[in-house]
Amino acid sequence: MHPGVLNFLPFLPLLPFAAAFAVGALPASRRGLSALVAAAVLLAAGAFTVAMGPAMFAGELLRVSTPWLAGIDYTVRVDGLAWIFCLMVSGIGALVVLYAHYYLSAEDSEPRFLAYLLAFAGAMLGVVTAGNLIVLLVFWELTSVASFLLIGFWTHREDARQGARMALTVTAGGGLCLLAGLILLGQVAGSFDLDAVLAAGPAVRADPLYPAILALILLGAFTKSAQFPFHFWLPHAMAAPTPVSAFLHSATMVKAGVFLLARLYPVLAGSEMWLYAVSLAGLATLLVGAWYAVFQHDLKGLLAYSTLSHLGLITLLLGMGSELAVVAAVFHILNHATFKASLFMAAGIIDHECGTRDLRRINGLIRYMPWTSVLAITAAAAMAGVPLLNGFLSKEMFFAEALEVGHPLLAWLVPTGAVLAGLLGVAYSSRFIHDTFFHGEPVGLDRTPHEPPLWMRIPVDLLVLVCVAVGLMPMQTFGPLLAVAVPAVTGAPMPDVSIALWHGFNLPLAMSAAAFVGGIWLYFRLQRERGLHGRDPSRGPSGQRGFERAMAGLGKVAGVVTNALQHGRLPIYTATLLAAAGLALLPWLLRLDLPAASGDVD
Repeated sequence: MHPGVLNFLPFLPLLPFAAAFAVGALPASRRGLSALVAAAVLLAAGAFTVAMGPAMFAGELLRVSTPWLAGIDYTVRVDGLAWIFCLMVSGIGALVVLYAHYYLSAEDSEPRFLAYLLAFAGAMLGVVTAGNLIVLLVFWELTSVASFLLIGFWTHREDARQGARMALTVTAGGGLCLLAGLILLGQVAGSFDLDAVLAAGPAVRADPLYPAILALILLGAFTKSAQFPFHFWLPHAMAAPTPVSAFLHSATMVKAGVFLLARLYPVLAGSEMWLYAVSLAGLATLLVGAWYAVFQHDLKGLLAYSTLSHLGLITLLLGMGSELAVVAAVFHILNHATFKASLFMAAGIIDHECGTRDLRRINGLIRYMPWTSVLAITAAAAMAGVPLLNGFLSKEMFFAEALEVGHPLLAWLVPTGAVLAGLLGVAYSSRFIHDTFFHGEPVGLDRTPHEPPLWMRIPVDLLVLVCVAVGLMPMQTFGPLLAVAVPAVTGAPMPDVSIALWHGFNLPLAMSAAAFVGGIWLYFRLQRERGLHGRDPSRGPSGQRGFERAMAGLGKVAGVVTNALQHGRLPIYTATLLAAAGLALLPWLLRLDLPAASGDVD
């Protein structure tokens, strides 16, 4: 590897942060300059990532460590898994910047928005390239802060402020659990260095602390990737500008949770606890997200719940524990990034041109926006798993792996859930297509829809082109990426797998056909007999209501504690401070030796 590449490696996650400060300092009137700088930085990060390609394909591990603080090394580590995430973050990020330049109105501060977006990209690059558990945790929390700023960007909107608070509360709470889990993991592994931790898998799984480590780390991953029962925050993040939604759902934030599951797979996977906890959480999220997506009237709401479902699918695959399931999971991470980013951008275009995202009003758009309609229909077909598109291939792999689960409880539950989720996926994709582009004429719009500016549509063009190219030539397009990423997850050579459009008549194909026919039938039956447009999408159990009750209860408890402590009595204040100091010094008093943050225990 060229020494210059290694010398620049530590700056890969830091460059977007530096650019964020520079762009944020620009006046609001410098829209074009801010977009140019932001796009140039992400393109430079993408070009640097591409330059690492030969090393990745040669099986190299790129790693640079620099002393940082308190004995912790700032370690940047790029293997095949980190590399494909860097490609997604930088590539989709650059397209989102171009799209956002045309999406944001003149009243929005584009430099401020792009500064937040660059910080978001830098935080995600830091998560995926971290070679030290503590460094990973720092960037992990920065993704929550950056997403809070982006979701609440439109500060004048109450739903944006509420969505931002909810996302920060849930993911930061999970981050505290992750902090405890990573500290315990480092204690058991004898180091916080990622390479040492990954090599300590058997010892970690055999340790009595393994159940606690697994539970705490899974709480961190599940809250970040909105897995059931922590799924409720993600749909409320749709109050963010659409470029945020496109980036958050495809390459950042919610993908951080599934990345963590893949990153720590060699350490935590392989036990019954992993199998049942991860698989059942993924299966529940897969079905809950797909069911609620069918009944959403907001175009972005439908896509948000569909993201929940697809994240559940990826989590379920990682929980199964087989090498081919890991291949399918990584493949679907890539596929989902392309079709979901394009779908959110298409939804933003529709909102931009129609003034609404209400599926009960934006009908018949194919006559007004033919090219955008074709792009969105193609991306939605990929989401539904229609043949000749990339989503079909990873869905077939999912069905095949669902049939291979041999555990008594899961042997029938997973295949049944897979077909049901596939059926619901076709149903909500059918609603996206039929209600938006067909189904009569637009209702009550205050403007006549038309095609967007060319450069606003170019990112959608490119992403949909990838969906088609991968669907037709999977081994020539994403095949090499899988060959470098999967061994980085499993710690074993790439299994012998052939991804192709046709594997003959088999049971996975029959499952896919049943889901396709059943999904179309379900959608039109619901539309005709129950009236989807008249249904209240918020009906039924809501995690939001539970969250609001918990926050209200927490406020009451805080009030009681405050009144108990703030009583004006100096002796009790002194005793409280001394007790807190004693608890802080307890590990030292017990002579509990913690591992060095960047190396082995002395």
